[in-house]
Amino acid sequence: MRRTCVFFINLLFFLNPVIVNSQDTILFPLKIRAGADITGPAIYMLEKDRMSIEGFFSLDRNEKMAYVIEGGYVNYKYSQYNYDFHTNGMFLRAGVNFNLLKPEMSAGKYWTGIGFRYGLSLFSSEVPSFSIENYWGTYNSSIPARTSNGHFIEVSPGVRTELFKNLSIGWSIRLRLLISGGGNKDLRPVYLNRFGNSGKITNAGINYYIVWDIPFKSKKVKTIPE
Repeated sequence: MRRTCVFFINLLFFLNPVIVNSQDTILFPLKIRAGADITGPAIYMLEKDRMSIEGFFSLDRNEKMAYVIEGGYVNYKYSQYNYDFHTNGMFLRAGVNFNLLKPEMSAGKYWTGIGFRYGLSLFSSEVPSFSIENYWGTYNSSIPARTSNGHFIEVSPGVRTELFKNLSIGWSIRLRLLISGGGNKDLRPVYLNRFGNSGKITNAGINYYIVWDIPFKSKKVKTIPE
């Protein structure tokens, strides 16, 4: 019995370094990030009827999760044969990002993951002129500017990679679901800022970002080698 106990004690001492060394510890840099979207200005150069300026701030909570707030300004004009439409205003989005990469792979430099957002659009819209033709002739009128708001949610998968120290680029796809279009069913704005066509329940878009990173803290993260 005594020999058996000694054998198991020796076995535990033998295995203990294996158990301890099966986990490594890395220093993971947590960062504040500020990003600017380059998609809006690029589209404006091609389509003068839509101008969009957008940026974001994010704060790493840990190696997997970050808090995000986004905002910007949109000015949109649309015309066709019988009416003109104009809207402009600001929008805000708030939510979280989740990094699907392992900490030792991302190292605070690379991100491949998914984000979730709640969006609020504050805007003014008007129809400067419209015309209706019927049996009695043509009727011309306008709808004055009115201020309203719309709500939507987003799922945004994407990637980001560091080009130079503290400078990254990335893109994200925006999959949007409309909650409220900012009007009733008979007088809904044609375009909801940063959602798109408010006549649809779902919409999609894409953003390309230039991102500045500011490390503010390092966190010890345990990793398990494969």
